[in-house]
This record gives sequence, structure tokens and C-alpha cells, in this order.
Amino acid sequence: MKRDFKVGIISEEDFNREVMGVLEDAEKGIVPEAAVERVYFGDMKTFLEYITPKRFALLDVLHKTGPLSIYALAKLLHRHYKNVHDDVKTMEQIGLVEKNENGRYAVPWDEITTTAKLAA
Repeated sequence: MKRDFKVGIISEEDFNREVMGVLEDAEKGIVPEAAVERVYFGDMKTFLEYITPKRFALLDVLHKTGPLSIYALAKLLHRHYKNVHDDVKTMEQIGLVEKNENGRYAVPWDEITTTAKLAA
């Protein structure tokens, strides 16, 4: 099954508007065709604090190789274990990395889409 993940940079007002739209649709009996897993950031600065170039490389390697231990991932990335551990835990916390039943970490997403609105 194909899984997609959306990352957005939107204002609190836009987020609330989206939630209200989903709730209104639910009250009318309208159910989304497929669940969309997502995370939102309030601004670009916060987004860039979470999605650093090293973390993006980590996501790329995990997606290409499949599930790995943090130790194996650190070796592949030529990085210190503690730094990779911290990055994996941060990415797991926001939903971009998942831990499987064997205790290995993976990127289960076929696609991660990021959207940011430009200031008016």
C-alpha cells in the first residue's frame, strides 16, 4: 500500500480553517478517500530547525536501504552514533521515521510532500 506524508508550513489560522473543514465534512457524512498523514510547522524557521540537510540525508538513506538500527545508519552516514540517535528520535517524534517490530528504523513513506505559502 502506498503511503504519503505531507509536511506543511502554515499559520495557526489556516490550520484551524482546515480542521474546521474536515469536521464540517464529517458532520455531513463526507469521509476522505484515504487518510493523509501530516505534520505542520508554524513558520519556515521552525521547519528548518527540524528538517536539516543531515536529517534529510538520513531520511534518504533509510528510504533507500530499508530498516536499519541506529548503529548501522550512523556507520552508513559516517556520523557519530549519538548525533544520529538524536536525529532519528526527533524524526520519529514528528512522524517521518517509524520503528518496526524488530527495533529497526525505517521511512515508510513513498513520498513526502512539503508545502510553504509565500508571504502576501
